[in-house]
Amino acid sequence: MFTSFGSGTTPVKPRAAPAAPPDPKAGWPVTSAFDRVGHMDCIFCGIIREGTASWVARGPVACAFTPLDPLAPGHTLVVPTLHYPDVFETPPEVLAVMTALIQRVAEAARTALNASGVNILSASGPGSEQSVPHLHFHVVPRWVDDGISTWPAGRSVHHVTGDPGARLADALASGRHHTS
Repeated sequence: MFTSFGSGTTPVKPRAAPAAPPDPKAGWPVTSAFDRVGHMDCIFCGIIREGTASWVARGPVACAFTPLDPLAPGHTLVVPTLHYPDVFETPPEVLAVMTALIQRVAEAARTALNASGVNILSASGPGSEQSVPHLHFHVVPRWVDDGISTWPAGRSVHHVTGDPGARLADALASGRHHTS
């Protein structure tokens, strides 16, 4: 399913990240079917289209490559091969393939780099500080006392009425979807 390219040697070409939308409440631009095969302004679509990455794995649904400025040795980005801006617009079957690749990358970090754990990080949507509007997961190998912390240092100041867990359970049970 995936073609592994080992550590790879082709560097990712630096480019400016796409600009965030001017109004954070507006969300990312709506994508069309054309955009799914390679959004022209998306840095990750460009990397996938041009093959300019230090590839860890490439597949028809998901791929993995190392970022230009890794947080730790072996830090890897796992992205869908087609353009999906965030977790909300990504089909469940694509997320399943991505999750399987994330697990394989994490196991490779443990095997090849002797990592004692990994952090799996992602942000989806403008309110999450998502830096590139193409769904991606960071797989960051970790070692005891490695000097980095990836856990949020503070708590959200946002409040909701009622029990948030019960509200989530109701939304899941009813099948309701977000409306703008």
